[in-house]
Amino acid sequence: MEDLESLKKYLLTVHPVRKTGAQKREFRQWLMRELKRAGWKAREEDYGKWNGSVNVVAGDPEQADLFLCAHYDTGSRMLAANFVSPTNVAAHIFYHLAAALALVAAAFALSLAVSFPMNQPGLMLPLFLVLAVAGLWAAAYGPANKNNANGNSSGVLTLLAAAKELRGGRRVCLVFLDNNEKNLLGASAFKKKHGEKAGACLFVNLDCVGDGEDLLLIPSKYSRWDAGLVEALEEAFPAGEEMKPHVLVKGLQYYPSDNKKFKFHVSICACRYLAGLGYYIPHLRTKRDTVLRVENAAYTARGLARFAERYLRGEEN
Repeated sequence: MEDLESLKKYLLTVHPVRKTGAQKREFRQWLMRELKRAGWKAREEDYGKWNGSVNVVAGDPEQADLFLCAHYDTGSRMLAANFVSPTNVAAHIFYHLAAALALVAAAFALSLAVSFPMNQPGLMLPLFLVLAVAGLWAAAYGPANKNNANGNSSGVLTLLAAAKELRGGRRVCLVFLDNNEKNLLGASAFKKKHGEKAGACLFVNLDCVGDGEDLLLIPSKYSRWDAGLVEALEEAFPAGEEMKPHVLVKGLQYYPSDNKKFKFHVSICACRYLAGLGYYIPHLRTKRDTVLRVENAAYTARGLARFAERYLRGEEN
């Protein structure tokens, strides 16, 4: 736990923002050193200027049967939090629709406030379009959010902790994905380069695992029918330790992360719980994203090591 505290402090102090090319490059240099120290042979995969992503891959993708992933890039600052509720899809959709409508309404009001006093009605429509597009651009590519403890420094810290628990397993590959915040370009590039593995193997994705005591483990609709996988998850993540695990194989869940690029996947996230709403993740892409519980990283990393052992043993039988 002390080692994790040290890693967390370094990550949030020296590499809190990983948005520009230079920031990502400096972070990757540190990450490669840490992976080497943990006993892994790691390398960068560069997918060219058109895609613009550079993933860090530890282990051999061609020999692996299990991939553990987390994106390392961070996003821009948003005026309202990027609300995520994995088990309440209606609330998730309603919130983001309301946020989009609020942006459109603000652009309309501002264009009206400028064009009406000038008695220039013809100016209103083009000004409205410019302001609306500018608002959408700022949300996706605007100034960097400076606090990214949960999204996704928590995934990076947990995957590093898992690297130390696993100690370079031959059938496990660790992938630190780039450009999650740019339409999942890093995951798309990895899938294209390693198409056969990406279509047949299990991908476990860690995103926002630092804030909340409830750990959601969400198999995809193709993976939830694998009884061996579900049993391995339930055994590997026991109750009564630092977190309360929930393996969700019934009902509708939605988690908007790199897992969407892989057919067979398990999404892992930490959530808070609110009666009437359900599980949710707060403060993403705002200045209040400052919570990264080391206990979460430790518990999840131990669970991943136990899961890898049980799942891969079952694959052999």
